[in-house]
Amino acid sequence: MRAERQTNLLSFVTVQHGVQKRKYTGEPYTVHLVAVAECAEANNLQFGYEIGLCHDLFEDTTCTDQQLRTALQAYGYTTTEIGFIIEGTWDLTDKFISADYPNLNRKRRKAMEVERLATICPNSQSIKYCDLIDNTKSIIRHDRNFARIYLAEKANLLSVMDKGNQTLYGLAVKNTLS
Repeated sequence: MRAERQTNLLSFVTVQHGVQKRKYTGEPYTVHLVAVAECAEANNLQFGYEIGLCHDLFEDTTCTDQQLRTALQAYGYTTTEIGFIIEGTWDLTDKFISADYPNLNRKRRKAMEVERLATICPNSQSIKYCDLIDNTKSIIRHDRNFARIYLAEKANLLSVMDKGNQTLYGLAVKNTLS
């Protein structure tokens, strides 16, 4: 039953992300989402697979909270499970984006995100570690110039976002130092 629900959710997320491609590689964006989901599931995070699949949904698509809620319900998730998945998805959705804060530069917006992410629950922090681990591999491999900026931002984030799975935290820190 669980695998069927996850397969249905992957199909939903794939449709929502449409033709979006992974920067640098041109792969379908879902390659990243599945990598984050599998990392979270391998580390036994609560609904890690689902939240991993959905972590960029509200940020990078036109999908609404209600559309995701309706899809999850159709796939057989309980009201409690749906609430947990949606809360985790919102935890991992950037709030301080340039469209909403045009008067703030990237450095200030990232600083505000760091403050916010330091307060999210340990499960969501752990899924964020999976996201950081996957993104870091791609950025280091394909964009050395941006990697310097990204790794500094990531190190700053990890200095305060440290309440999640300690194995994943250690991997996220380790590949920041690489």
